[in-house]
Amino acid sequence: MQDTRLRRSLMGIAVLAVAFFVALPAHAQEVYDVVVRGGRVMDPETGLDAVRNVGIRGQTIVAISEDALEGETIVDATGLVVAPGFIDLHAHGQSNDANRYQARDGVTTALELESGVPDARIFLRERQGDAILNFGVTIDHGSARTAVMPQYAADVEAAMAGLDPEPTQEQLAELQRAFSQGTYDELDRSLYPRLFERIQAGMDAGALGIGMAHQYYPGATRDEIFRVFQFAGEEQFTIYTHVRSMGVDAIQEVVANATATGAPLHIVHLNSSSLWDIETNLDLIRGAQEAGVDITTEVYPYTAASTSLESAIFDEGWQERLQIDYGDLQWQDTGERLTAETFRSYREEGGVVIIHMMKPEWIEMGLQASHVMVASDGMPYALGAHPRSAGTFSRFLGRYVRDEGTVSLMDGLRKVTLMPAQRLETTSPQMKRKGRIQIGSDADITIFDPARIIDTATFEDDLSYSIGVEFVLVNGAFVVREGENVEGARPGLPIVGRRVVF
Repeated sequence: MQDTRLRRSLMGIAVLAVAFFVALPAHAQEVYDVVVRGGRVMDPETGLDAVRNVGIRGQTIVAISEDALEGETIVDATGLVVAPGFIDLHAHGQSNDANRYQARDGVTTALELESGVPDARIFLRERQGDAILNFGVTIDHGSARTAVMPQYAADVEAAMAGLDPEPTQEQLAELQRAFSQGTYDELDRSLYPRLFERIQAGMDAGALGIGMAHQYYPGATRDEIFRVFQFAGEEQFTIYTHVRSMGVDAIQEVVANATATGAPLHIVHLNSSSLWDIETNLDLIRGAQEAGVDITTEVYPYTAASTSLESAIFDEGWQERLQIDYGDLQWQDTGERLTAETFRSYREEGGVVIIHMMKPEWIEMGLQASHVMVASDGMPYALGAHPRSAGTFSRFLGRYVRDEGTVSLMDGLRKVTLMPAQRLETTSPQMKRKGRIQIGSDADITIFDPARIIDTATFEDDLSYSIGVEFVLVNGAFVVREGENVEGARPGLPIVGRRVVF
């Protein structure tokens, strides 16, 4: 009898214990590596916009819940927006000096897709294991065409062979000189197969597409550009292009090429490539999208551009083409405005200028368009570099989204997270896990104060950090914590194409 009562009591206790355990949420028994608690979680893909707790294990988001979560590290995100990390498709600053400013601007992935690099394998190897942010590149069409020209091939091979594992500035300058020799030369059609082989090798080495900045090498004929599009269409390699001139006709050229060949296309900095024709070009691109052409574009939220003064952009006739003059050019190193005399001397010396050539209403028009994303065109690190190198995303979210109401906050986040991820995900499966706050997504997360976020960098002073970005995680590791850079953090990983062969 006593045994029976004892068995019943034990069974009752067991049933209560099971019932109590089942009543608890499954995640209540877990302790996560990091928990982001009480923030306004915003996911542009699902439309989630609510206070939630986010649990991270390793480099992955594994829980999003209204229930309390426990973690080894707790981030109190009360009053802050918890967003996918910002993805910059157009970042020339591919160094940790540049990454420090980009991280404080909310960026978690910074890619060099406009110009690309001559050798993707070398680039990826150099940054592997020593990058604050995720990184990746295209293969540079301009370098590839010079490399297959018989008259320059030996120079190119010598410059490549002379690179140290950590190249010096002198070696990099020699490499740039070698690859720029074909700037004004036409490529013989018999060399197209060798050009395609070199592009293919770049894709196999991890490139994310073809960088085609052909305004910088005017020797490229329309036939050459079309044939590269044709090759890209057959292989489904995305072309990231800086078109051959400012205005409508250059945009029409690449849109027509993409339409005829099926090549996926992204047009960089539509604002500075369009100038006064931006409304026409926005409508042109929207119409192509609605007709089923795989084409995307971007703008940056500044009225000035920046590039090398010795480039082909400043060949004879530049004042008429750009409708500006010497005083609209600002020397990066000193901040001075140029004259005819300093233009000639600095052009011979070589260096970077900031070009004041756009109107605020053009920028507003580009940012407002629903089919346009935001990218920085950030310059290589230099103290006097264009402020877009440090403040693009905070300026967009602070000035244009919050203060001017150009687009909603959710739509603004879509332009800097989901849209760039979607542009890349057919090429790189990694990107399907980025640009989102969802279970299973990579823990690339930007946590910011929507009432405070703003850029501080200006055209007059040295680069300065944006404010309002409080925490940034890259692959689950902090690179910004309580508004400060985390020294020594190097969680950035390479973003590579689907054809990579390591």
